[in-house]
Amino acid sequence: MPSVRASSSRHVARGVRAILIVDVVESVRLIEEDEEGVLAQWLSLVEQIEHNVLPMFGGRLAKSLGDGMLLDFDEVRSAVSAAFVIQRLSQHRNAALPPERQILLRMGIAVAPVLLERHDVYGRGVNLAARLTSLAGPGEIVVSAEARDQLTPTLDAEVEDLGDCYLKHIAQPVRAYRIGPPGPRPVLKPAGGGALLPSIAVVPFVARRMDAAGACQIGEILAEEIIRVLSRSPNMDVISRLSTTTFRGRDFSIEEIGAHLRANYLLSGSYRVDGDLLSVSLELADVKSHHVVWSERFNDSIGGLLGQEQELIGQIVASVSSAVLSREMQRVRSNPVPIVESYSLLMGAIGLMHRMSLEDFNHAHELLTAVLERAPQHPMPQSWMANWHVLRVYQGWTDDANRDARLALDCTNRALDTDPESSLALTVNGLVHTHMSKRLDIARERYALAVQVNPSDARAWLLKGTLHAFQDEGADAIADTQRAIGLSPLDPHRYYFDNLAATAYNAAGRPDLAIDLARRSLAANRLHTSTLRTMVVAQWMLGLQDEARQTVLELLRLEPGLTIRGYLQRAPSAAYRTGMEWAKALEAAGVPS
Repeated sequence: MPSVRASSSRHVARGVRAILIVDVVESVRLIEEDEEGVLAQWLSLVEQIEHNVLPMFGGRLAKSLGDGMLLDFDEVRSAVSAAFVIQRLSQHRNAALPPERQILLRMGIAVAPVLLERHDVYGRGVNLAARLTSLAGPGEIVVSAEARDQLTPTLDAEVEDLGDCYLKHIAQPVRAYRIGPPGPRPVLKPAGGGALLPSIAVVPFVARRMDAAGACQIGEILAEEIIRVLSRSPNMDVISRLSTTTFRGRDFSIEEIGAHLRANYLLSGSYRVDGDLLSVSLELADVKSHHVVWSERFNDSIGGLLGQEQELIGQIVASVSSAVLSREMQRVRSNPVPIVESYSLLMGAIGLMHRMSLEDFNHAHELLTAVLERAPQHPMPQSWMANWHVLRVYQGWTDDANRDARLALDCTNRALDTDPESSLALTVNGLVHTHMSKRLDIARERYALAVQVNPSDARAWLLKGTLHAFQDEGADAIADTQRAIGLSPLDPHRYYFDNLAATAYNAAGRPDLAIDLARRSLAANRLHTSTLRTMVVAQWMLGLQDEARQTVLELLRLEPGLTIRGYLQRAPSAAYRTGMEWAKALEAAGVPS
């Protein structure tokens, strides 16, 4: 929980909280038609929420709004889980009522600093949550970008990007997301620079109760597997378990352990074994501030931990990775660049770059520039700066594509001069040769070397697969992109993976599967113009001509200068069958020649 500091004799405190606003849709009409009945229903629901729902998720009823509620939570996952339960309760109660008498709810969630009193909450975070609520339709929940950044897509919620929204009394547009309860994920079958990475230590877990044979080894297995999977991340340095085992049974503070291990984050916790049931409680602490930035409890069977799928490990690692990224993005937004650690600047830049908002995208460039000033010879910021230039061209935001191509190539060449075996630098160099110089032979060599150097580099496999798609090699494209998704199934930039997998299915003549992936990608980030182009092609190939024309309208709204001639000039696939077929589909659906 964030620190809270008393600020006056009125018992007002400051803290970062998750604020959930619940609002009754058309309350005036409902009360006008049946005042006593509606109030009785509403008060009964409020009582159920206050006494049954809020205690489950550590929330409190901060204020009753007459026809709504202001609810306050320690963190966003609890607020979201409570919102889903409230949503189900409302739906269950409405099932027995005629449509005109149903009480429909809309909700908004924001995470922000607020002022807390015993019976109220004040501040911009409350105002933002209220404005987000106004974007929600009946039965819908809308959250801020800061709230969405602390959720793991598909595990915590299904997320749909609403883009930049203009809200009443807020000058700048606000990025908003519609969320729904998480559901089963579709399974598609195939046809050197540690200073620039945050470091994390997984300290030994404490056994609370052991009623199963061999339970004392469970903590060892759990820590070992978490470290193994975390080590695949290109965005974190993981301290070896041989180093962290030193602290077993010793009473050290977070600061002392962090100082000994030189770690920025500590993951610790306890576990309990009861028969075949395993319960794990974990905390992620920021060493510098001593704040617990994430905590959660997981339950699984012993067999699930020891089995091949290891879903529990995947959930833990995805949640930890998301929490670290969210923390670093918060850090770069709330502090002046000169005092922010280089790894925070780099991670913040990567996260903002992939939001596909022009304002965030330009801010990412500022952060990358600051990192390069501090570490001009390091391959990571050079590689990500090259990636930024490629995305700038492909998103249609450049005013000089040739200049961006030259700068991108210069960045990756400098990165490879420093470290010829950096899989990230090799991958991005392949990306530059794919999209900028159109030297697909060099790109193929770079991707092959990248996966040879690091067989677990998901992005290298992903872009290698996309190159196959561009060159009419659909089966190979599917195999490589599916391997990439398997290596990073809960990637924070999953929309990008889904789009390139959809491209592979289009190349293989399977637009039926491509369209599902494109829809999923657009639900997570509807500002990605590449995904819209992929969607148009899939829709046209399936004979969904009206839908394709509507998608082209949205595409041209985001990229008004797009033409078929321009598309073919920059498309790596222009000389191949796939490129010509995709260009014909785009033109037929309405992209100007």
